[in-house]
Amino acid sequence: MKHYIQWKVFLTVMGCFFLAVALTSCEDRLMESVTVYSSNFSKSDENSPITNAKWHEFNGDTVLGWFHNEEIALSLPNLPKHNTVEVTIELLVHDSWDGNPDNVGGPDYWYLHLDGEEIIHTTFSSSPCGSNYCIYQSFPENYPRTFEPKTGAFDKNLPGRCQYKNVPGWTSKYTITRRINHNDDHLAILIGDRLRQENAPDPACDESWSISKIEVNTLTVK
Repeated sequence: MKHYIQWKVFLTVMGCFFLAVALTSCEDRLMESVTVYSSNFSKSDENSPITNAKWHEFNGDTVLGWFHNEEIALSLPNLPKHNTVEVTIELLVHDSWDGNPDNVGGPDYWYLHLDGEEIIHTTFSSSPCGSNYCIYQSFPENYPRTFEPKTGAFDKNLPGRCQYKNVPGWTSKYTITRRINHNDDHLAILIGDRLRQENAPDPACDESWSISKIEVNTLTVK
């Protein structure tokens, strides 16, 4: 009888466990996904919906940028019915970003706002990291977290744009995706930076950024 009761209790506990797993797995089901904007900026577009859009050639491709202490904005009206928005940005961080340190060279901030809400406020570092000296960055978290330079980069060995032009390792490419709860029929995207380089004769040549792709999807998640 004792073993029967123990076995019955075990089956009851396991049944509750599998029921909980089943319920949890049903909470975040993707019901629908609609791409409402996607561009890899392969060519200049005078009719681009992006405010302050400009293009330049980098590593054999046309990209959006370059930018230094600037903002770009993208407004997307008439969105389909949804409850979540997903934004993916392929970011190119050029030349000598100085990450977190608060001095003449930094912090070097980059940010993303969605409908006025600050989603990303982070720093990047391109500095080589040694055993005795390392200029840390905050990405993939928000400032003031601490990670080694180029943490989370998809490609760490692209050539620099200006100060380190054609030198491998001085542009890093990051693929950044963020999701937010959202059900409005309009989305406002703001992307920008606050770069500091007080000891450089040409700060824009010292550090800048570009974008090789932006994609926005509306999702229905249940």
